[in-house]
Amino acid sequence: MTIRTILVDDEKLAIQGLQLRLEPFEDVEIIDTCQNGREAIRAIKTQKPDLVFLDIQMPGFDGFSVVQGVMEIDPPLFVFVTAFQEHAIRAFEANAVNYLMKPVDEDKLADTIERVRQRLAEKKSTEEAEKLKSVLSEVAPEAAENLAGEDPEAATRFEKLINVKDRGQIFRVEVGTIEHIEAAGDYMCIYTGDNSLILRETMKDLERRLDPRKFQRVHRSTIVNLDQVRQVKPHTNGECFLVLESGAEVKVSRSYRDVVARFVH
Repeated sequence: MTIRTILVDDEKLAIQGLQLRLEPFEDVEIIDTCQNGREAIRAIKTQKPDLVFLDIQMPGFDGFSVVQGVMEIDPPLFVFVTAFQEHAIRAFEANAVNYLMKPVDEDKLADTIERVRQRLAEKKSTEEAEKLKSVLSEVAPEAAENLAGEDPEAATRFEKLINVKDRGQIFRVEVGTIEHIEAAGDYMCIYTGDNSLILRETMKDLERRLDPRKFQRVHRSTIVNLDQVRQVKPHTNGECFLVLESGAEVKVSRSYRDVVARFVH
């Protein structure tokens, strides 16, 4: 994913220096530079960047005024770059990704870019989930639209690793990597996209170990990790198929489609 970036600083040398420090980051694309707040607001509104490196101390509109000036749109991520330490608290109150002191330290810049990547990935994941929820609502219009409030501590009650003894070896499987699980008698086939393992356990017992906000039964013999769903394909008779991250397709039976729509978030 390319991080479309705008640099804002009233000093040309500061912009040039930051451009040089950003060159090693291949996913960072500098689409514009601005030397005052008014230019920055106009550029952000018209070009809609993912990220803005923003100097705070500028004549006229300072960095905080720029942030305030773009709040009516979906704002980008901001990283404040300044020589004045006293602005740090206000920077974080403005929900900045980070606060960098001039001259910019390369290690701190690398840490900042990694934070930006994580924030953008989370944002994309949320947007994709909303799109998926919208499609599922069309497939299953009778499904409840309002999700019940979630317990923030619920995820800690469920397992993050599952030990699977398969073919004489014990594999430690990260739950988040599981795409789907299929029942085969008293055995469970666990699919992780590039691998499959056999676990001797009942579907009912395995369901108790998995977070129901992420893992949902979509068929009497199939559990799906909702985070791994990338597409919904409507089918005949009110059924549909879920296309997973690996490209695998899982059938959703009519009796379970409302459950899927309810829990995609």
